[in-house]
Amino acid sequence: TLTYVEPLRDIFASLFFASIGMLIDPVFLWKNLELILGLVALAFIGKFLIITPLVKLFRYPLKTALIAGFGLAQIGEFSFVLASEGQALGLVSRQIYLLILGTTAVTLVLTPFVLRLVPIVFDWLESMPWLKPYLSGEGKPLEVAEELPIKDHIVVCGYGRVGKNLVKLLQQHDLPVVVIDQSERRIQELREAGVPYVYGNCVSFYVLETAMVSQAKGMAIALPDPMSIRLCLKRALELSPDLDVVVRATSDKNIEVLYQLGAREVVQPEFEASLEMATYILNAVGFSSVVVQREMQEIRNRHYLDLRPEQSASQVSRHLRQATQDLNNRWYALPETSPLIGMTLEEADMRYLTGVSLMAIRRANGEEIDYPDASTKLEKGDRLLVVGSDEEFAALEEFAVGRAAVPGDNSACQWVIVNADCPVLGKTLADLHIREKYGVQVQSMRRDGKFIRFPNGKMELQAQDQLLLCGSLTSLNQIEQLFAPLNSQLLSVPVVKASEAEALKDYLPMDSVID
Repeated sequence: TLTYVEPLRDIFASLFFASIGMLIDPVFLWKNLELILGLVALAFIGKFLIITPLVKLFRYPLKTALIAGFGLAQIGEFSFVLASEGQALGLVSRQIYLLILGTTAVTLVLTPFVLRLVPIVFDWLESMPWLKPYLSGEGKPLEVAEELPIKDHIVVCGYGRVGKNLVKLLQQHDLPVVVIDQSERRIQELREAGVPYVYGNCVSFYVLETAMVSQAKGMAIALPDPMSIRLCLKRALELSPDLDVVVRATSDKNIEVLYQLGAREVVQPEFEASLEMATYILNAVGFSSVVVQREMQEIRNRHYLDLRPEQSASQVSRHLRQATQDLNNRWYALPETSPLIGMTLEEADMRYLTGVSLMAIRRANGEEIDYPDASTKLEKGDRLLVVGSDEEFAALEEFAVGRAAVPGDNSACQWVIVNADCPVLGKTLADLHIREKYGVQVQSMRRDGKFIRFPNGKMELQAQDQLLLCGSLTSLNQIEQLFAPLNSQLLSVPVVKASEAEALKDYLPMDSVID
């Protein structure tokens, strides 16, 4: 029925606005231009000042409230109907009627342009340090469950149908779970079910920190909004670069974007339904279940490419631009003398060491590689489309020119935690002379939900600070003396090449070596 009705709806909507246009008197608009512009400003400002606080009152983030305020600031088209009836009943004079028509029409015309300007305004406001925390979704949790797992738990973002079923299955296997959601109704369901929760926005660093993402064993993102999914994934991996994250893709077009941002596994519900149905039918007609399962897993490993519709290079490129336009992105020209030239993306490990996500490469000959894989080599003259924060872009520039630690044959990086009883507590990084004495570089720091690339030497170390130390394996072993109480607190040692595993065994306990 909807298929038949929708074209008629579009026709009547067009007819409605065309008829409104015919009612407007251009001469009247021109003669009363100043008055109408004043009424337009009054309507925009007045409705914005009413709607924004109301949305904020319902505990939505400030950015959401502002977008709602701008988006609903125009006068609705129903006012045409009311004004017509008012004139027919003698309640509204002809002049007032024409003023209402003119003002409403102008607000409707201006609204799309205002909404296009909103992201530019937000970018400008977020450049101000004192405003950025309020606009970037970094709100504090509104409420936290009393008993929250703090280690080796699973974080589930979103408690809709998918999230609810996922939590149920995890609990059946006695796995500790923490759910993040910002819907009061769903939080009430979590309270009644006795499920640990954090009430807040999943894209907030503070909310993710409260859910102890850095200590979690895994994370599942089942949000309905593609933009929130991408931001949540990016920020969770900034807090815990080795976190095992599985993401539900809302459409097949988002699959590669999510993999490129660092998701370990991306699940597309429609494709999964097809695979499960095919598995059942193939098993029913006599195919070996082992062979069928292997084939289905190969399709998953290829990111559902066998099921996705064919797209031209221009279509893929256009979608990539659309997917990254709401993220902070830029094209970065790789310096001609960069030590990264000739390295594969797996060897460079840019996302882990700088935080940026590489989405595309444009070669010097004009060739463009969208969603490059780990085996892609960086070449002289490459321009990189990267997504990240301003701090991460600065880190990439340091990294690309060799001023930051670059993976080599005998180097690695590891995270350490500053405990309350650590002898370096209260000292500045400059006091420790880590680079001069040990040849080890402090590449990054995590503190209070913030990810700081190349921290200033004047920063004093505080309890629970996490430092990313990069250098030779021998130097990293020696520097453990500085962080003596932290021997049991090493978080991870990423091994760039498999051949380094044997070397690592000489310096670290066997259970610390990543296979």
